[in-house]
Amino acid sequence: MSDRLDRTALARRVAADIPNGAYVNLGIGAPTMVADHLPPESEVILHTENGMLGMGPAPAEGEVDPDLINAGKEPVTELPGAAYFHHADSFAMMRGGHLDLCILGAFQVSESGDLANWSTGAPDAIPAVGGAMDLAIGAKDVYVMTDLLTKSGASKLVATCTYPLTGVGCVTRVYTDRAIFDVVDGRFRVRELFGTTTLDELRSLTGLELTMLDDAPASSAQREDSR
Repeated sequence: MSDRLDRTALARRVAADIPNGAYVNLGIGAPTMVADHLPPESEVILHTENGMLGMGPAPAEGEVDPDLINAGKEPVTELPGAAYFHHADSFAMMRGGHLDLCILGAFQVSESGDLANWSTGAPDAIPAVGGAMDLAIGAKDVYVMTDLLTKSGASKLVATCTYPLTGVGCVTRVYTDRAIFDVVDGRFRVRELFGTTTLDELRSLTGLELTMLDDAPASSAQREDSR
């Protein structure tokens, strides 16, 4: 068994946790994959900041409508009852607390729930904040979907963010390829372990003092080496 979930499996896992009937924004990048794994009966209503409610999954090959795209300029479909509106109205929805949940990517997330996802601060980096700041402060809950480690092996979960912040204390849960983490009282608590990953491995990879949530699934708790 692998010690990691691939992006498709992780998107499916995130989709399973979205409450029925929730209004949700999917950030650019990996989070957009979640749209393809929502069961039709869930009645989750997807919002995209370029002005659409009722976004559906990616279209089948040969059925792309060039007028239907998400914020990342990827082709999408519309569900029955979909609505379109001005960009300014879309941002008013985001800033006004009308979204139940947003799912964003990240460069770093701190133990206190701070989010950095728009710039690494490198001299040649191209800032790409988009609507992330509006979503971070406006959505009722903020979930992050990302790999646990960077390509160089550094942890994206950190004690304190070193990159420019998108939002302060805004993240409530982080879905990674190795485990799910909740932000609780200024600490990461492990909700679920994936594959062969153990708690001690996560501690080694992140350098953080991690513990399991009391209500973690039995399969995850059984792989906890120590508290």
